[in-house]
Amino acid sequence: MDLRFGDSEPTDEERAAVDALLGPPESAWEGADRTEADLRWARGGRAARDRRDLLLPGLHALNDRVGWISEGGLDYLCRRLTVPPAEAYGVATFYAMFSVRPRPATVLHVCTDLACTAAGAGELCAGIEARLGPGGAVGVERAPCLGLCERAPAALAIRSGDPVRTAVAAPATVEAAVLAASAPDTAPEEPAAVAAVPQAGDPSLVLLRRVGTVDPSSLDDYRAHGGYTALRRAFELGPAGVVREVTESGLVGRGGAAFPTGRKWQATASQPDRPHYLVCNADESEPGTFKDRVLMEGDPFALVEAITIASYAISAHRALVYVRGEYPRAVHRLRHAIGQARARGLLGDDILGQGHRLDIEIRRGAGAYICGEETALFNSIEGYRGEPRSKPPFPVEKGLFSRPTAENNVETLVNVLPILTKGAAAYAATGTGHSTGTKLFCVSGSVARPGVYELPFGATLGELLALAGVRDRLRAVLLGGAAGGFVRPDELGIPLTFEGTREAGTTLGSGVVMAFDDTVPLPRLLLRIAEFFRDESCGQCVPCRVGTVRQQEALARIAERTGAAAADDIALLRDVGRAMRDASICGLGQTAWNAVESAIDRLGAYT
Repeated sequence: MDLRFGDSEPTDEERAAVDALLGPPESAWEGADRTEADLRWARGGRAARDRRDLLLPGLHALNDRVGWISEGGLDYLCRRLTVPPAEAYGVATFYAMFSVRPRPATVLHVCTDLACTAAGAGELCAGIEARLGPGGAVGVERAPCLGLCERAPAALAIRSGDPVRTAVAAPATVEAAVLAASAPDTAPEEPAAVAAVPQAGDPSLVLLRRVGTVDPSSLDDYRAHGGYTALRRAFELGPAGVVREVTESGLVGRGGAAFPTGRKWQATASQPDRPHYLVCNADESEPGTFKDRVLMEGDPFALVEAITIASYAISAHRALVYVRGEYPRAVHRLRHAIGQARARGLLGDDILGQGHRLDIEIRRGAGAYICGEETALFNSIEGYRGEPRSKPPFPVEKGLFSRPTAENNVETLVNVLPILTKGAAAYAATGTGHSTGTKLFCVSGSVARPGVYELPFGATLGELLALAGVRDRLRAVLLGGAAGGFVRPDELGIPLTFEGTREAGTTLGSGVVMAFDDTVPLPRLLLRIAEFFRDESCGQCVPCRVGTVRQQEALARIAERTGAAAADDIALLRDVGRAMRDASICGLGQTAWNAVESAIDRLGAYT
């Protein structure tokens, strides 16, 4: 049975927000005034259903303009897209950044995830709530990771309107956060991406060499520093030559799964079904990860060029970039770069006169960690709840819109540029046999110089922490984020490679390195990890839906007592963890127990 909102009508603002995205309605069936023709036949149903993928942008349009999504606004959007209201309501309530209940026009999102918790986010939230008070002009929401871990604790203020206004306070104090929320237009500009790169200016950098050197808003400056050399080389090689070069380089995915990129591209390119799609996954929601944000903010044209090359290699004429909703500056920089490239003939119907056609679209996420999983991301783009799909079929066969799709994250794609400019052999000479090239590491927590570091694969954890200035009394290091594992201070010799961390019984993941000294309460940290997975589970499969709740409940009980009294709950945790690892549909449930298990077994967290 469908959910219907009766006689709820959209406000003028809500109607304007939807019409600005979709254009004015063409018939009464879409919300226009009724005419005699509308009484004789229905028009536009099939065309409207083909635009189902605009549901998420439509929800953003309403939320941005008004601050929340009312019944009338949602109903109007559903009529325009011929989407059942029950389904649209399920989508709207799936995302943390949307609200279907009235709230203030300005919302202050205060991060309470791992790095920010260690930096005093709890006290910050309490101070902000005391200062602003309940029921005021600013709503305060405790949020998962905002991707600003190098400047923890962090807060993001969003003021609805046309246009929507945003401001960041990081590192945040009560005064800075309140100022950002009260007057986002006058809040001080947040530091440039170069501030997050302690190695900025180092000539040995490969992926980060332009950050802080090149004006991210200038296409001419980008080209003066080697930009679009790789694309010209790609056109010389041809699609098959590009795939061969990427394969021979040994490049593997930088999102954590480490699947060979060349094999993925070849499998997609060889599919007879058309059209093909290229999806850039910029929804880095793993707590402690912020490298893709730095690349998009500091070197956006590099990503546009890399997407163009990847699309050419797999014969895709449409590419989509899915950027997490907490990255307003990255979205702005990327939109500008795409517009500049389109205006200069580097996107469009005939790129550089080579006959390749491509356009790039940006889709904003809305606060859902699970959408980092590729098939959940496809569902989100298509206008459905961001729930993972069962595999097979794999995305290279049936991905976005059930067509062959290659999905890569930002760091993976940007690696294609040095591969084509230097050659596969030169690229593969850096790193190790199974982990080639350089890797970006997001270092945060108890270090003197947090930020994104670029090192060749094979450097040790100790060498990385020495660059970041690890503090005294180191208690533990979390590798791979909430889905990773802890290591002890006496294990800093672990080589930072996919195979090296695997042999050490941990994971490299997406490159999160979070250090904690002995001032950080480990049980509270583990409880926050469990709360994170409980909140971010999509609920589709029982092992994850129930297991994450049971894990959080057990850790909450253990936090109140230790030693023998906690033995039963620790045994329960092991049983629940094994069930989630063995039976969950996707990586969220399969890895939700990893960090807790490593803390118990490697750190003796509750002994």
